[in-house]
Amino acid sequence: MKFAPSLLSADFARIAEEISAVEGAGADYVHLDVMDGRFVPNITWGPKIIGDLRALTPLPFDAHLMIVEPERYVEAFVAVGVNIVTFHLEATPHAQRLLAHVRSLGVKAGIAIDPQTPVAALAEVVEYCDLILIMSVNPGFGGQSFLPRSLVKIREARALVAERNPQCEIEVDGGINAQSLPLVAAAGADVAVMGSAIFDAADPAAQLRTLRALLAT
Repeated sequence: MKFAPSLLSADFARIAEEISAVEGAGADYVHLDVMDGRFVPNITWGPKIIGDLRALTPLPFDAHLMIVEPERYVEAFVAVGVNIVTFHLEATPHAQRLLAHVRSLGVKAGIAIDPQTPVAALAEVVEYCDLILIMSVNPGFGGQSFLPRSLVKIREARALVAERNPQCEIEVDGGINAQSLPLVAAAGADVAVMGSAIFDAADPAAQLRTLRALLAT
């Protein structure tokens, strides 16, 4: 299973050190939560900050766009070094077209769904996805509790991609910790996004190694 530490929970006064710690501990992606204060209540960062962070690590940047009209901004995020651009199905009326456009920019295209959106809503676009992101909390804030119904959705997504697009990764974001991580893995997820479960620890690198070890037992 891949791990994508979410910088939303990192200490930005020590961000270079935080990124270096999880990179050294074997992180697979750096997860970047982009929030606009409209699609979700919170506001985080845009292309300028991500571009500055790009120089700190060779790890793939996995940008989760929790923004309205994502089609207006994907090119700016690709230009600053994002490797995976994921937007919300709920945020645009032309998801298939945007997925195809993201791929045409030479990066991977992902699509996210909120807890209330059924996996069946992805049936018409799954072939255009490199990644499906199952939100296991309502997006907008870190530190929320994992929604157990998400395990059903992960299994449904696993079945969908197995039938229609086996190369597509299934990523899960929200409330994943030492208790929920093994359940998420068993349900069929490929990538776990983890923020507070890693960066709230006194030693994020050791914590990431401990979480990875849970799946090896």
